[in-house]
Amino acid sequence: MAEEFWVFGYGSLMWNPGFDYVDRIGAELQGYQRSFCLASVRYRGTRDFPGLVLALEPMQGTCCRGIAFRVAPERAGEALDYLREREMGTASYFERRLPLTLLESGKRVTAVCYVVDTLHAQYRGHLCDEDRAQIIAKAHGPAGSNREYLYKTIEHLEALKVEEPAIQTIADRVVAIAGDDRPSLNL
Repeated sequence: MAEEFWVFGYGSLMWNPGFDYVDRIGAELQGYQRSFCLASVRYRGTRDFPGLVLALEPMQGTCCRGIAFRVAPERAGEALDYLREREMGTASYFERRLPLTLLESGKRVTAVCYVVDTLHAQYRGHLCDEDRAQIIAKAHGPAGSNREYLYKTIEHLEALKVEEPAIQTIADRVVAIAGDDRPSLNL
């Protein structure tokens, strides 16, 4: 029997995986946090005005809830090729295989995860929430507005019943800056 192939989505992969999958299950990754800490020059911003997207940052004592996608063994190579093109285009991530816990069953699986390189030039972990909100409110790239990315993330976190106070703080400021009327992470 072929080994199972899993992918962990914590940002745009949650709503736009871009590859065929067999199962989509809520999952938890220990020791990492979801953070708006990566400048986006390919999708939600440009080289002249980078956006800001989510990345997994190693952080002891934290966990990140997202979606685990199980890919059929015969489609695993195709999915991995696609993910590498999508996620590794600027070499700002490390591709890791990390243990996840599936929320429905408690089963442990190993999944492909993309973890931010904190030494990369696109890393923006030093920004304050106000600076993050200003960028997200204004940036736009080939994949759409940075606000759309934020709002879709919020919608999917709400569906997972995940509370993310740091993201909510940024979202509240983005709504105020942009004058949007968007849902919040009030569960």
